[in-house]
Amino acid sequence: MTNITPTKPIQDLLDRASGINQSEGDERLKTVTRDLLEQVFGLIERHDLTEDEVWGAVSFLGKGAEEYGLIMPGVGIEHFMDLVLDARDAEIGIDGGTPRTIEGPLYVEGAPLSEGSATMSENEDEGERLIITGVISAEDGTPLGGALVDIWHADTRGFYSHFDPTEQNAPYNNRRKIRVGADGRYEVTTIMPSGYACPPDGSTDRLMTALGRHAARPAHVHFFADAEGYRHLTTQINIADDPLVNDDFAFGTRDGLAPDITRENGVARIQFDLVLVSNAKGEGARSHRERLSA
Repeated sequence: MTNITPTKPIQDLLDRASGINQSEGDERLKTVTRDLLEQVFGLIERHDLTEDEVWGAVSFLGKGAEEYGLIMPGVGIEHFMDLVLDARDAEIGIDGGTPRTIEGPLYVEGAPLSEGSATMSENEDEGERLIITGVISAEDGTPLGGALVDIWHADTRGFYSHFDPTEQNAPYNNRRKIRVGADGRYEVTTIMPSGYACPPDGSTDRLMTALGRHAARPAHVHFFADAEGYRHLTTQINIADDPLVNDDFAFGTRDGLAPDITRENGVARIQFDLVLVSNAKGEGARSHRERLSA
């Protein structure tokens, strides 16, 4: 059983998530929120709760409260779950691989499948062109031919297809699934996404304001990666030159997940390789949280 809640990194996370160190906000609410989150973190550890159990509880409690998927990362619980999973892996000798980080609430099942490469955006002329390339490999560098990578991101206004209040995004715009070839390589051509703020005056925005915090994320791109015989990976990259890259309200930025950007002739390029860990080191499946299917 892990016991990372008393450690300084987690205590710092609790301070940040509750806004204790912010000058704005309601002091009593901050104090109560910090204590509540520390109890939740401790509960997750004491009972060895799994991702499925945590998200099952969120689904049950969140009926009729549609912003639970934003509040969970906003108060650090989703990030804490990643840290607990890291600690559990370390206890059984699992390390290496691409760092995991939060999924967020805006994944949609059923994105179009391509072989090797894909054009993700139907509106390339509306923003900076972005090309992301990488290799999916095992820890020893062996390419994982046949692996699947699922990629999704916001548009230049910070809106995701299927969640766009303006309804300007076509279905599955900026969402693609790619099966890599024998060399493990994938490539997507898309547009540079924008960061976004939570819906103004929604539950998350009101809570963050009350805690003296902002409710915005830097620009980022989400990834699922899967290969037979390997643990599922949920991760994302933050755009390295976004002003909020180190101040993500959802705590999604982790070491190794803000790769360098090169720009030439109006095109931005990012290299992001995905390293998967063998199931022989311990099973690791995608959580069964509720997701939209369109």
